[in-house]
Amino acid sequence: MRTLLAILAALAAAAPSGAAAAESKCAVDKFLEFPVTMAGLRPTVPATINGHAVTFIADSGAFYSSISPGSAAELGLKLRPAPAGFFVRGIGGSADMSVATSKDFGLGPALLHNVQFLVGGSEVGGRTGLLGQNILGVDDVEYDLANAAIRLFKPHNCAHTVLAYWAAGKPFSQLDIETPTAAHFHTAGTVFLNGVKIRAVFDTGAPVSMLTRSAAARAGVKPDSPGVTSAGFSSGLGRHSVQTWIGAFQGLKIGDEEIRKIHLRFGDLGDVDFDMLLGADFFLSHRVYVSNAQHRLYFTYNGGQVFDLSIRPQERRAPGPGAMASAATPIPPAPPAPGASTPPEAKPADGPEPVTAADYSLRGNARAARLDFVSALADLTRACELAPDNADYRYQRALVLLRTRQRPMAMADLERALTLRPDHADALLLRASLRLRGGDRAAARADLDSADRVLPAPSDKRLELGHAYEAIGDLDAAIPQYDRWIAAHPDDSRMPGALNGRCWVRALAGHDLDKAIADCDRALKLRPHTAAYLDSRGLARLRDNDLDKALADYQAALAIEPKLAWSLYGRGIIERKQGLAAQARADIAAAIALAPDLPERARKIGLAGAPD
Repeated sequence: MRTLLAILAALAAAAPSGAAAAESKCAVDKFLEFPVTMAGLRPTVPATINGHAVTFIADSGAFYSSISPGSAAELGLKLRPAPAGFFVRGIGGSADMSVATSKDFGLGPALLHNVQFLVGGSEVGGRTGLLGQNILGVDDVEYDLANAAIRLFKPHNCAHTVLAYWAAGKPFSQLDIETPTAAHFHTAGTVFLNGVKIRAVFDTGAPVSMLTRSAAARAGVKPDSPGVTSAGFSSGLGRHSVQTWIGAFQGLKIGDEEIRKIHLRFGDLGDVDFDMLLGADFFLSHRVYVSNAQHRLYFTYNGGQVFDLSIRPQERRAPGPGAMASAATPIPPAPPAPGASTPPEAKPADGPEPVTAADYSLRGNARAARLDFVSALADLTRACELAPDNADYRYQRALVLLRTRQRPMAMADLERALTLRPDHADALLLRASLRLRGGDRAAARADLDSADRVLPAPSDKRLELGHAYEAIGDLDAAIPQYDRWIAAHPDDSRMPGALNGRCWVRALAGHDLDKAIADCDRALKLRPHTAAYLDSRGLARLRDNDLDKALADYQAALAIEPKLAWSLYGRGIIERKQGLAAQARADIAAAIALAPDLPERARKIGLAGAPD
């Protein structure tokens, strides 16, 4: 059976070559192009597996293409064990892998057969899997995310030619990179942070750029340095999430480009062989050509901010974004010196104007990812005009309208999308969220029930559905959602949060408290000293009348996060039972100041000992 790498290499070899006409002239032939839809800061690529439409994240940091366990179950793919001892390592640790074979795999204009994928690790933003270097690194690859495309090229006789073909005499930068084998089939090179040499991997699969904690320290920045702030937890392929911080740095030099006075995220990334990931935020602000033949990377700056710090995961029931962003922009290099080698003729053109609705949609999502919401709305509006019956374009525009606080117009787009396609699960979940915020729980419940009916049992969206049912107060409906997600995603880095969610819902419901405590125990084993998990277990133990252990959990949670309303309230209940009236009044008053509706919520769940 031919590997995917061999099939794509054959496609590359079959590409028409300008070298046939002129052996001494450099020619760069495009043999495959993927349209890229930016889903936030994740570059997604459409494909098909055995006739089913799927979506992959284009991940230059993945050495091989993979599918998540939940997606493999949804697609009905048969798994077989990987070779003994085989595992994949990434942020958050390692993951054991299985292997699945797709009879048919459609990618762009190509239809490939008997294609193998690794199966394992964490779910990737609700996408089917990762498109890795066994596709992206066949020959040369261009990442033009700002123009919604990734292109694969076959160069001929170009050993001494500048391959930034789109620059056409304008400034460009270049960086020597490691050979594919030396880089373990990643794109890696040496950059300088605060003048310190570090090894960087160019990783489109990482939404935001990130340093290891040790690399940040070598550059003079540690978690306790002045001005450093906590940035929550981040996750990758492995089972675990990692703690991160944001700190200020004097400058980052990448080849000929220097970016000064910047803030960067850094964290405990585990046992990795790099110092920095340059993620999708970097690729959005640059057009990048990777020449694996020359071992060189060419890039130009697109404008705007380079590093996105707006994704600030919160350690609670569900993640939530923050608002911090970097305004740093790079200092571009000088134009090529007279007599320097010039790029070959441009194929394709640099950022052509959209023609079809799909073109406008692609560019609109890319512009939204770069926070250019005005232009994004203009493009997505044009896509809706050209294809008024396309539900996806309406949903995409609704997302941008919400980012610009135009909720009524966003709701109108969601209504239209669901009229066109009543089984659009993403639109159902988003409309349910908006209806709940507006106080219409019955309508929100109807949307959640519709999503429940259309989603496959192993769907990654079951986790979101569990959170949503809890938010509307339907605890009995929430628990099966967590059950299904946990069963289908055994190695996912979000497992601690899912276990905590099920523990919390059971604690609120007041039944199966032994199972609730077991879930919280597992969550805390996977991520120790997490205030939210201690808080959940405290409630479960309080409802189980295990007051000493509940108090210990609340004390530990409040030592980490002093303003946890439920922990203050629960501790107040226990103190009142113990006859410590003054302490009880103080804790309960502090809890109510943080969450005025807490007494009513406690009363509704029949919490024994809660103040009247």
